[in-house]
Amino acid sequence: MSGVIVTNPPKAAAKDVEALAAYGVATVHEAMGRTGLLGTHLRPVQHDTRVAGTAVTVLSWPGDNLMIHAAVEQCGEGDILVVTTTSPSTDGMFGELFATALHRRKVRGLIINAGIRDTVELREMGFPAWSAAVSPQGTVKATGGSVNVPVAIGGQVIRPGDVIVADDDGVVCVPRERARQVADASEAREVKEAGARAAFQEGQLGLDRYGLRETLVRLGVSYQSYDEYEYERGGGPEHERERLDGAGS
Repeated sequence: MSGVIVTNPPKAAAKDVEALAAYGVATVHEAMGRTGLLGTHLRPVQHDTRVAGTAVTVLSWPGDNLMIHAAVEQCGEGDILVVTTTSPSTDGMFGELFATALHRRKVRGLIINAGIRDTVELREMGFPAWSAAVSPQGTVKATGGSVNVPVAIGGQVIRPGDVIVADDDGVVCVPRERARQVADASEAREVKEAGARAAFQEGQLGLDRYGLRETLVRLGVSYQSYDEYEYERGGGPEHERERLDGAGS
């Protein structure tokens, strides 16, 4: 497997990345029209952490972390390393030593569609990571791959310089050209949700706030008392009493 290391790809503007960092993955995902998620299999090794940064992408051979070493050189302040493999892998391709090198370069975190190890050390040093697996299985450094090329995780294409937002809910990718638009849409959604939250705290129901009663009627959903429901099922209240009496005999 040959490959290429692309240097100095375009990136989303830093101010737009910082704007997106203020919002959770669920909000950003919804603001993009429910797109951009990298799948439910990527889970954080830490809790209560949210990061946003620009992607440095890596395409590696399974069980081989040579290209992660190559990618470290291409990483800088504000980046997030995004790693995937040419076929499924759960080997522990990334650990504390990589994190130490990336932390020195002010990289904000790791997304890896493979295995990770040294999780205790990663938590202790405060290096955020999301992975598809946790495994102590080691790797080799023997096969070429690529850095800063488009990669796919969970059916989502991630290009170098796209914005990655990650938290306890998962990981979302925002195309670099849409970063400002999505940040603005996320802000609008937060304002809307703040209004709904205040209304719910006052006792309003979502059925009324969102006009969902009309939706229920349109879909043919009706309200029935318990006795009416049991009667239509063919039992009726008398049958229910007989059933309960029989259970106690």
